[in-house]
Amino acid sequence: MAKRGGFPGGMPGNMNNLMKQAQKMQKQMEEAQKQLEEMEVTAKAGGGAVEVTVSGKHEVKKVKLSEEVVDPDDIEMLEDLIMAATNEALRQIDENSQASMSKITGGLGAGLPF
Repeated sequence: MAKRGGFPGGMPGNMNNLMKQAQKMQKQMEEAQKQLEEMEVTAKAGGGAVEVTVSGKHEVKKVKLSEEVVDPDDIEMLEDLIMAATNEALRQIDENSQASMSKITGGLGAGLPF
């Protein structure tokens, strides 16, 4: 009887298939990571008075302020709005990253730092 490949003792030759699947998944993950790094997300706070754009690399790319939000007597409010918009943009990037990786891993990657 001819051997099917794999390991002695009867383990089927599925190891080769598993390796191919792992390599395919790795390539998909690399492509997804590249797309995520190129992604930009814009979030708003204060009814659109503050806009912050963040890249997939978690870099702030742009901050846009409307004139009415710039009040020298209330700098604290402006700081809070910038912080809120930045945190929301970062949250959206993380959410997109997790969704993208879940598509590739089929949900098996729970807990992985992607």
